[in-house]
Amino acid sequence: MPTTALIIFIITYIGIIFTRLPGINIDRPSAAFFGAVAMVLFGVLTFDEAIAAIDFNTITLLLGMMIVITALELDGFFALIAKSTIRYSVHQGRLLSIIVFSTGISSAFLVNDTVVLLFTPIIIYITRASRLNPIPFLVAEILASNIGSAMTITGNPQNMLIGISSGMDYGRFLLHLLPVSLLGMFIIIWCIKLFFPADFKNKAPVLCQEVTFNYRLKAMKYSVPIFIAVIIMFFMGKIIGLNIPVIALTGAALIIIFSKNKPSVIIKKVDWVLLLFFACLFIVVHGFEKAGYMNTLLQQDYSRTGLGGITAIHGLSLIMSQIVSNVPFTVLILPLMKTINSEMLWLSLASASTLAGNATIIGAMANLIVIESAEKLNVKISFYTFLKTGLTVTLLSFVVSIGCIYLQYLLGWFNS
Repeated sequence: MPTTALIIFIITYIGIIFTRLPGINIDRPSAAFFGAVAMVLFGVLTFDEAIAAIDFNTITLLLGMMIVITALELDGFFALIAKSTIRYSVHQGRLLSIIVFSTGISSAFLVNDTVVLLFTPIIIYITRASRLNPIPFLVAEILASNIGSAMTITGNPQNMLIGISSGMDYGRFLLHLLPVSLLGMFIIIWCIKLFFPADFKNKAPVLCQEVTFNYRLKAMKYSVPIFIAVIIMFFMGKIIGLNIPVIALTGAALIIIFSKNKPSVIIKKVDWVLLLFFACLFIVVHGFEKAGYMNTLLQQDYSRTGLGGITAIHGLSLIMSQIVSNVPFTVLILPLMKTINSEMLWLSLASASTLAGNATIIGAMANLIVIESAEKLNVKISFYTFLKTGLTVTLLSFVVSIGCIYLQYLLGWFNS
């Protein structure tokens, strides 16, 4: 059984890494689905064990946020944000700053994959209308979406996993990682200007009049207040006695009832494939864990306190996120983190796994979304073009992350 589990695990992760193999119809979700079914079919897990392995707290949190965000998207909330922020751009330098901070802050409270999906075409339209090179602005968008999403539990899928597994308070999580995200955004602006000097040498006017923003203010009078209420309730979860998944589901239920969009339309736009991907990953990793292979990871001294433990988690995150992407890596290391159960290391993992996604194009799902969306509009970002900026931002933001978390450790700000 241990050998069978190892073979299934390796095959699954090869499919997740390469997504396309000759003669096989496979992508990340189908690879995870194959692995989950194989774990049961070959007796590594029973069917009941496989179902029990799925973390339904994380699945329901994702589902609730997807429904809320879908309703906001249909009402044009993102278009309104884009119009309100871009209109203040006078030249390309200010446009860059606005893109970085609007994308980063939006990604903190709205799942970053959704933010970049909607902002990418808008950025391309504006840069083309202004006769600017869209590539530095798109690279900045990718980097900001990842760095900004690091500061909250609901910013990205891996933070949802970490937030639910650690049981950490939403507001406490935000306060610890807010400095990392804000400083990281300034690093992005500096690096973009460093690696794309010709695009910021002269101040060119930004033209926005050719961009059409479609939104419905009347429809938003229901969806936006519900969204704001959900965010407020996230901060007050322990006071009102509700956990984060229940709050997200409550918001989803309310937004379906009161939204001006048909419930069937909202539900159809939910990314059910991503939910299946997560559920299957939980099963595959549990099979790997049951076979005893997690013991190798558990023997590593990641439980060191202070700078050693923080640095170890950052180093592991940087390497593994480039191999399997940050979400599968986070699922893989959760059993280890639950064993250690250190607030300092939970936050180190949240920060490191998210920031590590900026190193290469394949580091995070948001990166691939922007790359693919841009290619459909005939804008191509090469691996090297992204790498030189992304890796630099990653290394500098890692220094900031390790420094901020270690300083908080020295000040005694962690519970354990």
